[in-house]
Amino acid sequence: MVEGAINSGSDSSFIKLSRTVNISSKVTANSELNARITIEGDQNISYPLTEIGNGNYACSGLNLDTTHLYRLHIKTAGNKEYLSDYVKVLDSPPIDSISYDTQGTPQGAGLNIYANTHDQTNRIRYYRWEYKETWAFHSGFESFYKSNGDTVLHRDETNDDIYTCWRGDTSSTIVLGSSAKLSQSVIVKNPILSITSSAEKLSVEYSILVKQYALSADAYKFYANLKKNTENLGSIFDAQPSEISGNIQCVTTPSEPVIGFLCIGKTSSQRIFIRKVQLPAWKSESVYAGCELLVDYVNELPCCYYAIKNKTGIPVDQVDIYINYNRPGANGYLYIPISAIELPAHPPIGYTAATKECTDCTLRGTNKKPAFWK
Repeated sequence: MVEGAINSGSDSSFIKLSRTVNISSKVTANSELNARITIEGDQNISYPLTEIGNGNYACSGLNLDTTHLYRLHIKTAGNKEYLSDYVKVLDSPPIDSISYDTQGTPQGAGLNIYANTHDQTNRIRYYRWEYKETWAFHSGFESFYKSNGDTVLHRDETNDDIYTCWRGDTSSTIVLGSSAKLSQSVIVKNPILSITSSAEKLSVEYSILVKQYALSADAYKFYANLKKNTENLGSIFDAQPSEISGNIQCVTTPSEPVIGFLCIGKTSSQRIFIRKVQLPAWKSESVYAGCELLVDYVNELPCCYYAIKNKTGIPVDQVDIYINYNRPGANGYLYIPISAIELPAHPPIGYTAATKECTDCTLRGTNKKPAFWK
């Protein structure tokens, strides 16, 4: 399988090579390693791609001459050769806007995201979109303190925040659009994806970067067929699987099927941000819903984070046992202090706390704010 596209401009190009596996196999990926990939022009020039790991190959900006045709040449470590057809360079027009509404999704209430574009020349009639999602989320509790293993200290909330983190995802479906049946090449509100109202993605702030590709009629047919075979089959009444024929062939063994379609051109992209306050008063389902804040006023529980007396009358400092994990007698529990329990004119007599899983968002994401984040 050959995945990816060649960027004709200043952006990098990426190609992924893999072998298909039997549906019953326990192996989910079979990357093709140590291959040699070049982009060849009809003017007898070539550009090599460099292997970057796990079957992925890349090259920096090519700035191709758009008046020429180009193809992909692959030679594997096993000396099999593959060639694509020569194809034209098709540059994507700019994305006019990425819009959204809250009219409901197929799964119920939720957010729908759309792409809007047009081509003034009416040369581009077929489009494909990919996207990268990023969202902020909060852990179950906000910790204002930390332990260095021996002592409870104030947390540096700027450089050591574990309450707000970011996660991300990439598109896993094939998103297509066409203006072929219209008099003008105009795409209005082409669906990109839908998010249910209860998703964690919408709990704080959400961002999506949408990338747009221009396709030829043959490329559109290939992706539409691939989409049908991979996404829409579910019952005997659905369209049945059909052969997926691209523009890449195995020269060494012509009968070997190859899944892939080479497209070349500049892409266009646009990012939007959506804050929770811009959406209806939806309630997000949280993985932290079952988390409990442990406090120190129930002496029977092993969570009393201040000096108390056990049944023998010997003082027991529960802070050292459950939070200061390097102190003698500590039992290794990974409780994180949340806030101080104080009396007027007294130092803290204890701390509320919670487990690391409920308090440290870095277990599920990164607390390093993305460079593009507003």
